Amino acid sequence: MSLAAKVVKAAAAPRIVRPRKAVLTLTPAAVTRLRALTDGPEPKVVRVGIRTKGCSGQQYDLSYTTKKEKFDEEIKQDGVTVLVDNKALLSVLGSEMDYVEDKLSAQFVFNNPNVKESCGCGMSFMT
Repeated sequence: MSLAAKVVKAAAAPRIVRPRKAVLTLTPAAVTRLRALTDGPEPKVVRVGIRTKGCSGQQYDLSYTTKKEKFDEEIKQDGVTVLVDNKALLSVLGSEMDYVEDKLSAQFVFNNPNVKESCGCGMSFMT
């Protein structure tokens, strides 16, 4: 008596292509301000990161850079490039970066759906 194995090749299921959730989107006001900040004789880009700081635990960190690090996510929108630090990707995923000016201040504001709690002043958050 012989045991014979029958190999059955399953038909490959069609691949479903799902749209990728944007890491970060920029409002028109943010695009205008970023363009003004990065235009100049030296090419530079703004990198968005997160630092452990503040009463709720995390705080956004914006800095200038001239090069992309190995695992940075590059966002290009309306002619402006922003880098997102690889350590901040999960915290920033799906956020909107806006630029807001009023009589007392002018600042970038992040509308982040991942925030579970933030401090009273709005400078730090927890995801």
